[in-house]
This record gives sequence, C-alpha cells and structure tokens, in this order.
Amino acid sequence: MTQPEHPRSIRSFVTRAGRITPAQERALEELWPRYGVEFTPAPLDLARLFGRAAPLTLEIGFGNGDHLLSLARAHPERDFLGVEVHRAGLGRLMLGLSESALSNVRLICHDAVEVLAAQLPPASLDEILILFPDPWPKKRHHKRRLIQGPFVTLAAQHLKPAGVLRLATDWEPYAQQMLETLSACPELANLSPGGGYAPRPGSRSPTRFERRGTRLGHGVWDLAFARPG
Repeated sequence: MTQPEHPRSIRSFVTRAGRITPAQERALEELWPRYGVEFTPAPLDLARLFGRAAPLTLEIGFGNGDHLLSLARAHPERDFLGVEVHRAGLGRLMLGLSESALSNVRLICHDAVEVLAAQLPPASLDEILILFPDPWPKKRHHKRRLIQGPFVTLAAQHLKPAGVLRLATDWEPYAQQMLETLSACPELANLSPGGGYAPRPGSRSPTRFERRGTRLGHGVWDLAFARPG
C-alpha cells in the first residue's frame, strides 16, 4: 500500500520545555520501561506489545492524559496506545496508570504522523481519537494544522474495516475545515446521518481543553468517520 506524503517540514506542534514536576520526572525514568515504546521506523507487533489480541484505540495528542486514563480504567477489555510529544503529560499519565495498576496502555513520545507512517501497521486500529488538536487560529499558521488531506488519508489507511476516527474541537473554523477535509476522503464515511457533526460521545470525559473552552463560552464540535467495512 502506498503511503500518502505529508509535509514533514511543517509540524503541527511546537515542543516546549514546559514545567515538569519531580514526580513526573521520576515517572519518566522509572515507569517508561513498563509503559513506554521507543520510536523506530519499523512496524510494531501489537499483539506482542500488549501480550494479547484486543481492540486497539490510538489517542493522538493526549495532553495531560486524563481522558486516556479514564478510558483505560473503564475498558480493561481494550488496549490503548497514546502518542504525545510533551514530557509532563507522559509523566503524569504514567503515574496514573501505575496507581491504577493498568496494563492495557502503551505510550510513544514522538510525532504522530511519523508513528502512523512508519511504526504502526496498516489496518491495525479499531479507533483513532484526536481531541482538541491545536487549531493554529492565525491564517498564516493554518498550514500547521494536523487535520489536512494527506494526514486524514494516512489515518484512514490505519483503521481496520469499520474502524472509527473521532475528533473534537472548540474552534468552529477548524471544525468546518475538519468536516470538509474528512468528507473529501474517499476512504472514510461520515457516521452522522445528516452528513454533519456528530453527537458528543458519552464515553468522553471532559479534557482540560474542553473544560477551558466551556469556561470561555466556546461550543464543541464532534466528528465521527468510519472506514467502510
């Protein structure tokens, strides 16, 4: 299968040093061997990685990890792979995973586009979650937005038949672009009967960005697209 090209000279994130607590730093040192997966440009053996064959959800840009931790607790029958570039969020999530004695989560600290393109096998994911990605609101920065045609095609190719790509944003112009971009992908079908936005899934616990948007009076727009089975 030919992988779509993606302009890797333009990334959808900026890596900042940020503030990291001593506990998060210790988690990165001590818990990474248990939960962490180093990036390598070779497909992972996912059944071996998790020690079983189970439905697999990928969350891209999980932030502080609260949502991913909630999902992993609620669904021990599923496996979860989180990709995040910010170390504080990785450390915080690993602390939560350890406290809850969860074994169904693995984490990668790397650019999600490169992880999809090189490290995850095609048609290996049951679900992809991208919740409140950076909207890059200034017009001159729109090229940095993650949700663009080549990336959507790449994501679709990594879904199993009937696998679902779920997105959410509190930035309406980005929501409109997302809807247009996903609707234009021939490998995906909108799960909303009217061809528009989807209802907020009850399984999604409010993320930090969602709570912030609610305080500021922002709306939230959800999308759900599936790879036809």
